[in-house]
Amino acid sequence: MKQIRPAAVAGAFYTGDPGILAGEIDAMLEEAERHAAKPATLPKALIVPHAGYIYSGPVAASAYTLLRQGHDIYRRVVLLGPVHRVPVRGLALPEAEGFATPLGVVPLDLEAMAHIADFPQVVEYDAAHAWEHSLEVQLPFLQAVLDDFKLVPLAVGNATPQEVAEVLERLWGGPETLIVISSDLSHFLPYLEAQRIDGSTAQAILDLHWPVNHEQACGGTPVNGLLLAAQHHHLRPRLLDLRNSGDTAGDKSRVVGYAAFAFIDEGSNVH
Repeated sequence: MKQIRPAAVAGAFYTGDPGILAGEIDAMLEEAERHAAKPATLPKALIVPHAGYIYSGPVAASAYTLLRQGHDIYRRVVLLGPVHRVPVRGLALPEAEGFATPLGVVPLDLEAMAHIADFPQVVEYDAAHAWEHSLEVQLPFLQAVLDDFKLVPLAVGNATPQEVAEVLERLWGGPETLIVISSDLSHFLPYLEAQRIDGSTAQAILDLHWPVNHEQACGGTPVNGLLLAAQHHHLRPRLLDLRNSGDTAGDKSRVVGYAAFAFIDEGSNVH
């Protein structure tokens, strides 16, 4: 029988107290809302960071606040993030049937997961998910802004952009499906150097120019897959926020870069 994956990094990357967590997320979303220029159509895909909320939460919120107007439209979230603890060849699905956070359990879309299980680059590997934070930290935000949705979580290891894009293509769906790529940018550089490198990386993403390497973005592999798919589907990326830990809650001697992007289908009329 499939199990529920417990929250592994609650109390570390974000608070484990449900009431405090809901309040902190709401505050970040409200602050982002004040600065957001909403696109005419809902995003098809997002790129968001995955550090501790005190560092990257405000940047992630700039993307998640855009989903509020589609809270009852999105029904499936395809979430891809890089592995940090357990190496894997390809894209790993969990054996679980739900992912828990302090805000409740997010059910997995078992039918969609089965639909991609025949790809040679897709494996079922619980160990890749057990302690992985890159996916988990996105879930409370999604729970805060969406109504009922199911999740397809993919922990991405060694894979080509084409292999990632192939999986995204099969799960692409319509307006009910949102794709979320979890990635930070540069790691542990001096503030000004990070600003320069992250600015260049952001421009490459805006130009749909891949490959983005892992020194530019720890989630470069899923980012590249999305960029390839975005080219195919004529999505237009938009930079929502670009900062680093020196801007949010850390010192400026060694910083980690964060950016949030929304990818818009210009042919969509869904509001």
